[in-house]
Amino acid sequence: MPGTSIQRNNARIVGTASRTVILAHGFGTDQTAWRHQEADLARDHRVVLFDHVGAGRSDLAAYSPRRYQSLRSYAADMLELFDDLGLGEVDYVGHSMSGMIGLLAALDEPERFRKMIFIGASPRYLNDEGYCGGFEQKDIDALFEAMTGSYHAWASGFAGVAMGNPDRPELAQEFAATLCAIRPDIALAVSRLIFLSDHREDLPKLRVPTLIVQTKSDVAVPREVGEYLARHIPSAEIDVIDAQGHLPHMSAPAAVTAAIRAYLG
Repeated sequence: MPGTSIQRNNARIVGTASRTVILAHGFGTDQTAWRHQEADLARDHRVVLFDHVGAGRSDLAAYSPRRYQSLRSYAADMLELFDDLGLGEVDYVGHSMSGMIGLLAALDEPERFRKMIFIGASPRYLNDEGYCGGFEQKDIDALFEAMTGSYHAWASGFAGVAMGNPDRPELAQEFAATLCAIRPDIALAVSRLIFLSDHREDLPKLRVPTLIVQTKSDVAVPREVGEYLARHIPSAEIDVIDAQGHLPHMSAPAAVTAAIRAYLG
């Protein structure tokens, strides 16, 4: 039924300018993670924010482990949302898992996208021959085991490590809160499809101009991954910003907003 994706994904639009920018959140957060960029960009953009199914205030009844077996389902959700919102060409900013979600959506409907920005995105988290993803299989297995054993304890510890700003514990607490708000079974299922995915072969197919935003130190996505993306996506460039951790739009919002504005023009 037309418009159902708007409720499903708790979508909203801020601002009334002619140019539209999509802010798509990563795993463990929701659209509130973009509050700093939302406030700035809405001055001269129409900003679209939403929650992936299973996160934030999305419709949990829409979640099905059978449907959401890959990031392609989330990409399909997003394109449906574009239709229901009546969006034309957009600029796209995707954090973490939303980097590859945006890439897959742009492969299906490239005419939708003018420019793309990926923040802390990775096509593959597992190391491979000639490829540094940052994790060995034993690391991923230990992560899944910890999530299964005591999800909320894992979330509390992971939030601090991923945020990477130990002198600002309030940031880790904020991230832990949104992690803990996710239903544990959904969090584990989404983690599995993220950490076990491999989208390296999709990268050369992307024809939309793309900026890779990388922090100086990211425990989840090493700098080598950002450089790999920049080498394998045509018309891509990398911007290593003065920030630490995996969630710079929260920990270094001014640097991220400046990078977005500089690239979108």
